[in-house]
Amino acid sequence: MKNYKIAILSYRSAPFSGGQGIYVTELSNALSRLGHEVTVYSGPPYPNLNSKVKLEQYPGLDLFSTFNFYDRKGKFFKKKNKTFDDYYEFFVTLFGGFPEMRTFGNRMSVIDFHNNYDFVIDNQSLSFGMIDIQKHIPFAEVIHHPVVIDKNYELQYSNGIIKKLLIFSWYSFLGMHRKVAPQINQVITPSLNSKKDIEKYLNVNSENIDVIPNGIDTETFEPKSNIEKDSFRLITTASADIPLKGLDFTLNALSTLKDIYPKIKLVVIGNPRSGGHTDRLISKLDLNDRVSFKTNLTKSEIASEYARSNIAIVSSLYEGFGFPVGEAMACEIPLIATNVASIPEITSEYAELIEPADSIGIANAVKKIFTDYDKYLLKARNGRIHIIKNFSWLVIAQKYESLITRKINAHL
Repeated sequence: MKNYKIAILSYRSAPFSGGQGIYVTELSNALSRLGHEVTVYSGPPYPNLNSKVKLEQYPGLDLFSTFNFYDRKGKFFKKKNKTFDDYYEFFVTLFGGFPEMRTFGNRMSVIDFHNNYDFVIDNQSLSFGMIDIQKHIPFAEVIHHPVVIDKNYELQYSNGIIKKLLIFSWYSFLGMHRKVAPQINQVITPSLNSKKDIEKYLNVNSENIDVIPNGIDTETFEPKSNIEKDSFRLITTASADIPLKGLDFTLNALSTLKDIYPKIKLVVIGNPRSGGHTDRLISKLDLNDRVSFKTNLTKSEIASEYARSNIAIVSSLYEGFGFPVGEAMACEIPLIATNVASIPEITSEYAELIEPADSIGIANAVKKIFTDYDKYLLKARNGRIHIIKNFSWLVIAQKYESLITRKINAHL
């Protein structure tokens, strides 16, 4: 198959948290391993790429590196030769919005991709600039899931009119998503469930959507026989104060289980906001000595955390794909996961599925696994085989390669 020059665009690509940064890093690496020349154009925070993948940095004002008003004001006034996008970025941020998708897309739209690349992939900016780019070069927009779903869950679990108004302000970019998405000629999404939701919430024609799952790094996320497991250690991955991840329900389950298993503890891969909702709930449930948070871990360090644990829990209320599901399975750790959205598409029969928002269901599943642990270890071993066969990044990259070839040939 011909080798292509591919540009991957990502308005932000945090390497240690959030699925989008993982996606950009792993996809670019896998496409590079297949022989393609890949360049990532990213806003901050930037991904950790391998040496064969080129990174082009587009920082904008980088206002979300701080939440101090005076620091943000300093960034704005220090910028020389300010453009309209700089003014837009500053004032929308000032009033509680998130402008990076729109301004990143505008900055990308003036780059001459047509004469330098064969194909462009945008990672969910869904910005007006992408409509311009697709006019000149074969193009695909990756939509992991419609972000309006995040907004709806945050509104559902928020209290007070001020909090709700702040949520509406933050998600003001959704109007742009609704306008841009139906005009995109090629959408890639990682699950059948996300495809259904994209059709429903973004009014995208089903024929314009291809389902290609995200991949799992099965070389890093693997069982580690040299690491001893801690007794009664649970692990979960959650953006701690985001309702969508369902951490509250895992914490409430832990509160129930602590009387049954006096040594039980929970490790959370994530970082709570100091004094925020999760901090307060942990104190209320008297779990301060049982819950620990770990952040800014490398993939290898996360895999070691799984190796030390007995059970992984994914209590999300919704997932467009769910990297923690596949990563836990690749590490051969018994998994409890919610039977919602895309998660069953990943787990097949290799996890203990529970209903969402069900603390009692989580607690009962933990007891069930501890009662017959060897049985669930065998299921976990078969789960790793399932992940390698269906979700390793090279398998996924080959599917991208086929789609890219098809779109380039159609463009000729």
